[in-house]
Amino acid sequence: MTNRDPALLVRDDLIAAFGLLSRLPLPTSAVAPDPRAAWAWPLVGAVTGALAALAASVALALSLPAGVAAGVGLMTGALLTGGLHEDGLADTADGLFGASTRERRLAIMKDSRIGSYGTLALLLITLMRWSAVTALVMIEQHWAGLIAAGALSRAPMAVLIAALPNARGTGLSHLTGIPPRGAVMAALAIGAVVAFLCTGLTVLPMALAAAATTGLIARAAQRRIGGQTGDILGAAQQLAEVAALSFAAAHLG
Repeated sequence: MTNRDPALLVRDDLIAAFGLLSRLPLPTSAVAPDPRAAWAWPLVGAVTGALAALAASVALALSLPAGVAAGVGLMTGALLTGGLHEDGLADTADGLFGASTRERRLAIMKDSRIGSYGTLALLLITLMRWSAVTALVMIEQHWAGLIAAGALSRAPMAVLIAALPNARGTGLSHLTGIPPRGAVMAALAIGAVVAFLCTGLTVLPMALAAAATTGLIARAAQRRIGGQTGDILGAAQQLAEVAALSFAAAHLG
């Protein structure tokens, strides 16, 4: 492995990252989750955010209102990821708050059906994201905000999957494995650099807000189910993204 061309390693990591976190077409049909590729997760978020911003800009070019353009952008982002993170958020809300024992919480999170907590979480977080993106569209900062938030919100996933034990021993998170320390640090650095290039010093409150939500979900997951799952990672991404978007909307104008 160490004798392989570094360019090929980077290519394989990018393919693995996009194959895991998006529905974008890939140059190969055989893509296995690879923990080493965690460094590239923020790049997936940046690309997803850029395509969402493009969709919002197209809607604006068609003279659609800012709120509709924001909705088009969010819908595009969800389609590009297959609703992966939204599904994790709903399952996490149902599991962590819908039962009193660890075993029952994990069983609920594994169930594909959505309950009242999951529905409320999706509605509230989506409303908050839509409000923030609408504000960004109105001040013509949706490109900067969506790309930066997309990158910043994928880095916490790398932190959580490395820092917390897998609570179930099965599932996508378990299959992906534990990323090396270097990959986690690289994910944090890439997310911060991309966000800085897009938003300047506004990256500071955005990153702090994303870190705060990550700490909250990590603490809740550790206490209630004893670690992380793929659903916890998806919930962390959604919470970090809405926090980052909210502070972008507040400060970029």
